[in-house]
Amino acid sequence: MSHERARAALEALGLDHHITSHERAGSLAQAAAERGVSECDLVKTLVIRRSKGDYVFVLVPGGREISWPKLRKTLGANRLSMPSAEVAFTATGYQRGTITPFGATTPWPVVADESLAGSAGRRISLGAGEHGKAVTVLATDALKALDALVADVTVPAPPPEK
Repeated sequence: MSHERARAALEALGLDHHITSHERAGSLAQAAAERGVSECDLVKTLVIRRSKGDYVFVLVPGGREISWPKLRKTLGANRLSMPSAEVAFTATGYQRGTITPFGATTPWPVVADESLAGSAGRRISLGAGEHGKAVTVLATDALKALDALVADVTVPAPPPEK
């Protein structure tokens, strides 16, 4: 099970964590409620391709989306893209929707939006490598353990269409 690989990585890093099981959510609000965190503490891990065979993980808090100009500037890259689900799986060992930097088959660099580096004691929830599983960790501890580059790389997401 892929979440066991994520759990092993978290334990090897000495991170206090909690893995939860949940149903597939239909909205950000539902997913946050099922994981017991606020919407802004629900974090997507996106795989971004810098060049052939070179990727980064970008941690994007709920209610926000990547600002491509900001991310390109932060990474000093003229061109970035999101790989296909198949390529993301090959690069990380995790299926899209379950991706986490913890236990990925390659330890790609991590970029975290600056809004995640908030107050001490803040808990965030990320994918845990398997559908229906999530991991909750202290944000400051996770960013430190991942040696994340913390930068302003997101903007508020537009409201969902009804």
